[in-house]
Amino acid sequence: MKTTIAALTLALSATAAPSAAAHTPPRLDWKSCAQEELDQAGAQCAQLTVPLDHSKPGGRTITLALSRLPATDRAHRIGTLVLNNGGPGQDSLGMPVPIRAAMKDVAARYDLVGLDPRFVGRSTPLDCGWPIGMWLRSAGATRARFDHQAAVQRDLAERCGKRHADVLPYVNTRDTARDIDLVRRALGEHRISFLGYSYGSYLGAVYAQMFPGRTDRMVLDSAGDPRKWGPRAMQGTEAEAERALRGWASWAAGRPGFGPTRAHVLATINGIVAAAEKRPLRVGPYEVDDQLIPYILSTGPGNDRPEARESFAATVRTLNEAAHGRPAEPGPELNGLLTFVLTSTGSPLASPAAAITCGDRAAPRDPDTYWTDNQRSRARHPLFGPLKNNLWPCAFWPVQPREPVTRIANAAPALIVSATGDTATTYKGSKAMHRALTGSRLLTLRGATAHGIYGEYGNPCVDTKVNAYLASGVLPAGNPTCHP
Repeated sequence: MKTTIAALTLALSATAAPSAAAHTPPRLDWKSCAQEELDQAGAQCAQLTVPLDHSKPGGRTITLALSRLPATDRAHRIGTLVLNNGGPGQDSLGMPVPIRAAMKDVAARYDLVGLDPRFVGRSTPLDCGWPIGMWLRSAGATRARFDHQAAVQRDLAERCGKRHADVLPYVNTRDTARDIDLVRRALGEHRISFLGYSYGSYLGAVYAQMFPGRTDRMVLDSAGDPRKWGPRAMQGTEAEAERALRGWASWAAGRPGFGPTRAHVLATINGIVAAAEKRPLRVGPYEVDDQLIPYILSTGPGNDRPEARESFAATVRTLNEAAHGRPAEPGPELNGLLTFVLTSTGSPLASPAAAITCGDRAAPRDPDTYWTDNQRSRARHPLFGPLKNNLWPCAFWPVQPREPVTRIANAAPALIVSATGDTATTYKGSKAMHRALTGSRLLTLRGATAHGIYGEYGNPCVDTKVNAYLASGVLPAGNPTCHP
């Protein structure tokens, strides 16, 4: 069966380029971006009309939003670097400005293009009108709590189906890759370079698989295992989340509001979890229950920079106050997170994120499958097991994927960047991407907890090596290592 699916995937990949080529993209009309940071930087924006269904280039269309910072050293111009911020569902229109800063002198030799993927940001945006934002939740302490949460996920899926049943079959990574190739053609480029973070690394790998020979230099930052991308991608990342939490607890020990040792800090965490299992915690205007607490505790320790650790420490202090029944007002970061997760504010981002994930790979439909996995994982990982193995709206998604998952197996040159302590797309996942892309090199930031490294984490070694590759097009001879 695996051979059959792989053969079908490769056959579909082989027909992807002619299908897209049948549509002749119009000339791009570059204008003001009407976005202060981009306009001040001298960027211009344009829209590109593409088919909703690439197999029907003369049918219904959607529009893609692009931004461009042109190369200033035209005499030594290398080409176009297309940027993706990951998510999925994060807009990428504003990326050229910070990426230009990260690239330093090399930026002058590239046209930097930010592209909002289909149904994201300004590209025919998709919003399911959800009353809550992020749908990531833990299973909760009891079967009754799990069943309630499953009902919420079913409702989210049904709401999205009622609003967008006509377009949901075309919200997926393969169609986004086809869009990128139309962008390439509209820009007049034979090949493009690509920089993607997190999910954006997967998107870049899919593009290279579907359109061989169309990529020049690829940087895939914080790449996950391409075989596991989909609704259950978080399975198996429990240990990384636990290590990061323990690492943060060691840092927090002895700081104001915490006990003198890591064990004391972890006891505070356990007290917060236990209190939330008894009753939702009141944090400002919000109620934070036992299904949300593990999510908050998994995201905060995922970056070991001092400012990130200080911010998470403030979050834990606030949650601890609430756990003891005392007034607890969230700071700016926690307030932003709770607003995003618990109100409709996050719907415009969470909606395409779910639609892309569910559109790429079918999820198990039986809630009992998830409950069984939750219980099995809970025995070893009581805090993060029921979060990492839980069901998403994909379990009830109104449409099934139109195509098999793309099998990544090619020799496209790429520089994969990964931190050994990444809790989201793990180092193990980046090594799997490296094996799948046989022409790649793996640049490891060892001993760091981080997700999104190049130009973001502030490691000069990583930034220098990435910029050297972007400038020369020559990959390192081996797999280099950097340290914090």
